[in-house]
Amino acid sequence: MTTTEPGIVAWNGEPLDCGVCPFSGLRDEGLCLEGRACAQDRYAPRVDRFMRQNPALAASLLTHPYFEVRAVAARHAEPEALRWVLKDPDETVRSVVALRVPGGDLRKFLRDPHREVRIRAASRAEGEDLVSMASDSDYYVRTLVARRLPERIVSLMRHDADREVRRTVASRLPETDVASMAFDSEPSVRVEVARRIPTPQLGLLAKDPDWRVRWEVAARAVGVRLRAMVDDEDELVRELVERRIAEEDAQTKGGEP
Repeated sequence: MTTTEPGIVAWNGEPLDCGVCPFSGLRDEGLCLEGRACAQDRYAPRVDRFMRQNPALAASLLTHPYFEVRAVAARHAEPEALRWVLKDPDETVRSVVALRVPGGDLRKFLRDPHREVRIRAASRAEGEDLVSMASDSDYYVRTLVARRLPERIVSLMRHDADREVRRTVASRLPETDVASMAFDSEPSVRVEVARRIPTPQLGLLAKDPDWRVRWEVAARAVGVRLRAMVDDEDELVRELVERRIAEEDAQTKGGEP
């Protein structure tokens, strides 16, 4: 039976023909319906509804000719069945598989040619597998690695070529190591350092060439260090310094007997 609903087509662009579908017997049970839940539809949400109603059939659709059907099937199939599509030719399918495949098979995606697949692999990799992705060619993959590496070894990435990766590293370094990035070439990285560096070490950044870095220093400095910035060349920094000095003075007077 061919559907009569306009705009509803099969995965190959042809009109839906339930008569040739291997799952046509499910119609009488209300487990599939053209235009609503169908394994052969071109529209992924309708395929997803079919899978939700018939999860036991997901594995049988992992080799379907249409990549969208395979990708949806990979979301619903038992993880053990995903070994059938570890080398699927479509990156959309591999991206789904990388999120669900058992840990041992995840290694097959660490060097996938498509960045989206590696991004998903980086979100799950652990131990040496995660460390191995610190040299990935894509900056966002490396950023994910920097977010997930154990704090004790994230410093391994502090010389990364990309500023966003280094900024992420600076945001995660143990407090005792933050000063090691105080002279990074990128202001946004130094801003992150200024927010986290121990107060006694703020002097390393008090004369930074970027006003945003000095502003962060002024927001945290106290006492002599704060007052030394009263003549900063930037108006916004000077205003912050003056305001904070006034607050310090008010607190001091308020504490006098």
